[in-house]
Amino acid sequence: MKKDKGYIHLYTGNGKGKTTAAIGLAIRAAGAGKRVFIAQFVKGMHYSELDALKRFPEIEIRQYGLDCFIKNEPTQKDIDAARAGLAEVVKVMAENRFDILILDEICIALYYHLFEEEEIIDLLKTKPEEMEVVLTGRYAPDALFEIADLVTEMKEIKHYYNNGVAAREGIEF
Repeated sequence: MKKDKGYIHLYTGNGKGKTTAAIGLAIRAAGAGKRVFIAQFVKGMHYSELDALKRFPEIEIRQYGLDCFIKNEPTQKDIDAARAGLAEVVKVMAENRFDILILDEICIALYYHLFEEEEIIDLLKTKPEEMEVVLTGRYAPDALFEIADLVTEMKEIKHYYNNGVAAREGIEF
């Protein structure tokens, strides 16, 4: 039996919930017996989802970031880590062992020029027909809006962070 067609999702915008939505999809897919590969770009710190996802053998997650440089400019080491991650993602896509590929914070990686937009577009054009691909992150370039089959924008209306509430374990990290 032929697998269903896979689509490209884009979760972007300045609101909270892009990674959370992608991880929710990963958990739903794992519940259906699908295999998921999550590549987290830019992120290298410990987040609670890393511990939670260990409970799902169908989900493999890798981080391709070092420290959080978002408030600074990326270093050559940050660029090298992202490029190594992209090389691994190219291999993962070519092997076609996963039903879903999540490229978490790929838009931030593009925004900071850790690699070129064309590299991601070219990668998406090689997507196996049945593979679902999810792209997340703020500042999605127009080209990703064009190639995506589903686009969701998370819009911040109000956030307690603006009132001085720090990120909380299990909620924001």
